[in-house]
Amino acid sequence: MEYNFRAIEKKWQEQWVHSKVYQVKNDSSKPKCYVLDMFPYPSGAGLHVGHPLGYISTDIYARYKRLKGYNVLHTMGYDAFGLPAEQYALETGQHPAVTTAKNIKTFREQLDNIGFSYDWSREINTSDPSYYKWTQWIFLQLFESWYNRNTQKAEPIRTLIAAFEKDGNAGNPCPGDRTIQFTAEQWKSYSEKEQREILMQYRLAFLAYAEVNWCAALGTVLANDEVVNGVSERGGYPVVKKKMRQWFLRITEYANRLLDGLETVEFSEAMKEMQRNWIGKSQGAEIKFAIKNSDEKVEVYTTRPDTIFGVDFMVIAPEHELVQKITTPEQKAAIDAYLEYVQSRSERERMSEVKQVTGCFTGAYAINPFDGREVPIWIAEYVLAGYGTGAIMAVPCGDQRDFNFAQHFHLPITNIIGEGFNGTEANPTKDAILQNSGFLNGVDMRTAADLVIDKLEEMGIGRRQINYKMRDAGFSRQRYWGEPFPIVYKDGVPYAIDEKDLPLELPHVENYKPGPEGEGPLANITDWVNIAPGVKRETNTMPGYAGSSWYFLRYMDPHNTHTFADRKVTDYWNQVDVYVGGTEHAVGHLLYSRMWTKVLYDLGYIGFQEPFKQLINQGMIQGSSRFVYRIHGTNQFVSHGLKDQYETDKLHVDVNIVDGLVLDTEAFKKWREEFAGATFLLEDGQYICGQEVEKMSKSKFNTVNPNDLVEKYGADTFRMYEMFLGPVEQSKPWDTKGIEGVHRFLKKLWRLFVDEQKGVVVTDENPTPEELKILHTAIHKIDSATNTFSFNTAVSAFMICVNDLTSIGCRKRNILESVLILLAPYAPHVAEELWQLIGFNESILNAPYPVYKEEYTKESNFTYPIALNGKTKTEMSLGLDLDNAALEAAVLANETVQKLLDGKAPKRVIIVKGRMINLVV
Repeated sequence: MEYNFRAIEKKWQEQWVHSKVYQVKNDSSKPKCYVLDMFPYPSGAGLHVGHPLGYISTDIYARYKRLKGYNVLHTMGYDAFGLPAEQYALETGQHPAVTTAKNIKTFREQLDNIGFSYDWSREINTSDPSYYKWTQWIFLQLFESWYNRNTQKAEPIRTLIAAFEKDGNAGNPCPGDRTIQFTAEQWKSYSEKEQREILMQYRLAFLAYAEVNWCAALGTVLANDEVVNGVSERGGYPVVKKKMRQWFLRITEYANRLLDGLETVEFSEAMKEMQRNWIGKSQGAEIKFAIKNSDEKVEVYTTRPDTIFGVDFMVIAPEHELVQKITTPEQKAAIDAYLEYVQSRSERERMSEVKQVTGCFTGAYAINPFDGREVPIWIAEYVLAGYGTGAIMAVPCGDQRDFNFAQHFHLPITNIIGEGFNGTEANPTKDAILQNSGFLNGVDMRTAADLVIDKLEEMGIGRRQINYKMRDAGFSRQRYWGEPFPIVYKDGVPYAIDEKDLPLELPHVENYKPGPEGEGPLANITDWVNIAPGVKRETNTMPGYAGSSWYFLRYMDPHNTHTFADRKVTDYWNQVDVYVGGTEHAVGHLLYSRMWTKVLYDLGYIGFQEPFKQLINQGMIQGSSRFVYRIHGTNQFVSHGLKDQYETDKLHVDVNIVDGLVLDTEAFKKWREEFAGATFLLEDGQYICGQEVEKMSKSKFNTVNPNDLVEKYGADTFRMYEMFLGPVEQSKPWDTKGIEGVHRFLKKLWRLFVDEQKGVVVTDENPTPEELKILHTAIHKIDSATNTFSFNTAVSAFMICVNDLTSIGCRKRNILESVLILLAPYAPHVAEELWQLIGFNESILNAPYPVYKEEYTKESNFTYPIALNGKTKTEMSLGLDLDNAALEAAVLANETVQKLLDGKAPKRVIIVKGRMINLVV
């Protein structure tokens, strides 16, 4: 009976589906464990071997926790809306609904082939109306809520209206526009339209005009992280700044709670730091500077009010509303030209550029409130409208970027820190004694900060302020393939649609090209947009992260038609215990999901504030690319070791027709038509390819389809090999060559249980101490490694265990049963098969996990170094239970020791129990 992995794996995959063995109940007396993957966007390319790394990790852990007695929620779905799906559909000339369904089918087949323990009865798809009905419903909760800074939580907008009717907004300053102030009487006198415009400045989901990254070729607004070097990350199309009415989420109101929440979760310190830096909390002051010959004022936010006497110029963002108001006629042409340049730059480029210095003088001057000095006002791309007030006071002696700017434009630099400034670079110190600083002369900088703020508040031109670098999250996309907003406009004023009318379904259209003036494709469907005279639907759609911000909740209760998830169910499953995904989602999906969870908690819909208790960031499996070398201008290819003798073109070649580094030349000629007539200059009769580690992608021909490996070696081998490559968190190159070693290991395991001629050879004999030691050493290592996601360590421990058991010919049931249970999370198919073969009718999934017993691994002997006058001469294995007298007798009776003593009696025998023995002669 041989190890026929194909038949075994097909048999058990079918049986698992038939018996619904992975379906999970929402009530159980067992402790719960929720294990989750960041669900995939189902691309047309399908999975390559890099994608399942995290999925295999969570599957092993989920199976392990089930064996440990937990009720485990482990499921899968698809992040199916968004730009990539629509763009793929456009490129292939198909409808995104068609391509998405086809891609999901491909993904599902590939995932099933690997033998995951997902509860597929809970599968979700963010583009399914039954799912996005609740995405729309949550959006309406955001729209109908505001953040009460007094109670530090979201509340229904009706509570804000009640406060306005009683006291105006005196106790609730407006987060959207701080200039809005009114009494209760004024509020009551406003028209409905005026009231709703004010409420819009408070809502958690709100409309605003904003500078956005507009990509005409893609017909949509892009997020900052989707723009690289002034072009779209996807497709490389030009991106410009454009003012458009957009939906936003007021995530800035949650900034402090998002920071505090990081202290309650198990994220890596690097991940926490990424989120902290993105949120960017800082403390300082807001200061209003008068402008010469103008009624306007420029407001700046600074973390260093102590440096106010060192302000040599001011910089405002190119998008700042003051630019057009204060620019002098002499400077207008230069300012307009500079604004055109800035239009082509992404915010990421503007913030990260340190070597390039650009800017333009407006011709206007601000007045320093303490010494009356006239300070020139410039615009420059390194100041952003969305951070702080969109204006800075530049102190070149203390800030390197300001210093570079002053040097570049030959602006004078005031030294306020004496010897702390050398004139060649800025010094950002906070510990200098101030000079050239008016009433602050002789004061240390840390003390000066509070003195300045007190003075500013006294003068009525400034105040203490906490700021955050994070901006409110853009929530509009001018695309077709996304959730429609459940919003209608009545004479231009936005209103929520009635919840009973959800879902507002995405209309099916064949033409989903961009609408007029940058609007979404839905704007082209006039019958859908215009639902009554003066009443129009919103034509933007939600971004891809809408559905992914709450999907972990829907898995808990996926078929509920009355609510997004029943409160009893969410109370039971609570937070995701272990969440696995890539670091690329650190400041996008993870922050939004954390915010949505806090809103739902504030409104009483769920009972926890953080969605994910523990986050594990898996590394990337990189491609190991292969190259061939074509002699320039010919169709002749030269082997790697000979390439330097010729002028060659280096070309990627499909790794699937290369064995290690040896090219299958016949397969190469069939691979692409242009290579049909290829000839080869070989080394020792073989064509040797070059190799490099690169990102795994179709364009580099270095992707490997897991289906191919499962067909050749089996899913169990593939699963264990992915884990064997290295720690889950680390990136590592893929090398198919090494998979054979893991396959041989599983064959060796099989032979412990089954002889090809005799069949099952497991016996009921009692195990020996040596066999128990091998088993319990393995239990200890594998249990610990699996619990801490150190799966490569566990696979190594399996190999050592099976090798040791094979070497002593162990066939004993009491040992091998436990080995199978340990193996079941890693290689579930072969574990189930052997479990059945040795006489069990019930699935191995229901077996209790083996318990480590130290007594079996405790050493009974210790190998003592035997020293003569302090120098080790030999070693002896002696019982740890022997007393000193017995140890001395055994040592003196040893033949080697007797030769060393040469008939002399030692003066003294020094024994350190369990360490060493020294003979003094």
